[in-house]
Amino acid sequence: MAKYIMALDQGTTSSRCILFDHTTHIASLAQREYPQYYPHPGWVEHDPMEIWSSQFAVAAEAMAQVGASAEDIAAIGITNQRETTILWDRATGKPVSNAIVWQCRRTADRIGRLSGEETAMIREKTGLIPDAYFSASKIEWILDHTDGARERAERGELAFGNVDAWLMWNLTRGRVHATDYTNACRTMLYNIHTLSWDEDLLKLFRVPASLLPEVHPSGTLFGSTDRSVLGGEIPIAGAAGDQQAALFGQCCFTPGEVKNTYGTGGFLLMHTGNEAVLSGKGLLTTMAATTDKEAPEYALEGSVFVAGSVIQWLRDEMKLIGTASESEQIADEVDDTAGVYIVPAFTGMGAPYWNPYARGTVVGLTRGCRRAHFVRAALESIAFQSMDVIRAMEEDAGTPITSLKVDGGASANNLLMKFQADLMNTVCRRPKCIETTALGAAYLAGLTVGFWKDREEIAKGWQLGREFVPDMNETLREKRLSEWKRAVRAALAYADGEQ
Repeated sequence: MAKYIMALDQGTTSSRCILFDHTTHIASLAQREYPQYYPHPGWVEHDPMEIWSSQFAVAAEAMAQVGASAEDIAAIGITNQRETTILWDRATGKPVSNAIVWQCRRTADRIGRLSGEETAMIREKTGLIPDAYFSASKIEWILDHTDGARERAERGELAFGNVDAWLMWNLTRGRVHATDYTNACRTMLYNIHTLSWDEDLLKLFRVPASLLPEVHPSGTLFGSTDRSVLGGEIPIAGAAGDQQAALFGQCCFTPGEVKNTYGTGGFLLMHTGNEAVLSGKGLLTTMAATTDKEAPEYALEGSVFVAGSVIQWLRDEMKLIGTASESEQIADEVDDTAGVYIVPAFTGMGAPYWNPYARGTVVGLTRGCRRAHFVRAALESIAFQSMDVIRAMEEDAGTPITSLKVDGGASANNLLMKFQADLMNTVCRRPKCIETTALGAAYLAGLTVGFWKDREEIAKGWQLGREFVPDMNETLREKRLSEWKRAVRAALAYADGEQ
């Protein structure tokens, strides 16, 4: 009998593979970073072959760590960076260009040219606020700026996919071209009410229907790996965009449950059940992961474009820290930021502002500011941005959030989590396993093949790791939030000249 579920966790800066056993214990984990490309300011690209090669390498490594063969793997679940756009040749499997990453702002002007009527149509059909963040304008850009791509696409020679579809194609040697609800709904081409690619949206962005993958629920038997890839035919039985996978991995199955993932970006999701709730506060309506084709599920989402990546910026570009984990120790050297606020709008601002022209801004610098203050301000910016989303979500829901489940790499930072609890004035709950994105993909695959019985069984396995309780006084909390708002206004004012 198979021992493990394999979770392929393809993120913005690294590819990972985790093997979970039936008790959700991590049997093995392998991770490999891969290059980021910035050909112009505000542009972000990946090489799709580096995505695939790094993901394949960590899958093989994770199996080797425990001596697992293909027969030991009950199923594969895939979770991935969403919106990142790849087009490839159906005959050769070779990409026609670099992938355009979700963070890339090159199509901001294209989105800015949408009419009010077009914007309203997109909002109604997809639940999304039109933005360069999503895949539609990225597909259009590749077709218009890659030699021969549009003509080849119209002849049916090319395929489009977000990263999940690209991995499935390579795992199956081109036999499967598919995606799931949670990835399709982030393309700005998928109607979340009819559960179909929308002809009006395809026409608006000039996207040939022949490019598009089949769409299924997140827990589905998509196909099996080719024997030449991992040594056997392993069922690919789960796929979900990283944030919906984390929502599932946190066992947020009922309306009103909320999680925040502190990854490269920060993503707050509230489950809304079988109802697609339209936000009035700049949040997105998105599809939640499910195994049921007949009963689609939905969520409200707020996106912070730069969260954990501000720590990478401190490490890689600013050279202020040596490792990501060092940020907590250095920030803890001081009690506050000495009045410094960092708005890390490196690629624009997401919810609830949705300003693609905003850029990173530092305010409040004085001669007394030193490294520890700056590092602490960068960490605090993650919590402040999340707080903007939390307040918008509370207003949409009409009720305060009474607790927040947290996960993602930066949630391991205790100083950050305590500060988040203080700003919210409510409890943050971190599970023992913070690998909830990979765990969600594993759950979806495992439920599909019967490795786990049902949602009730996996919900019983959720274990609290640590609870962060607020103790900041109300006066200080409101003062800090007010000063943050001033810093945001400064970033938005700077952006005015670009519009």
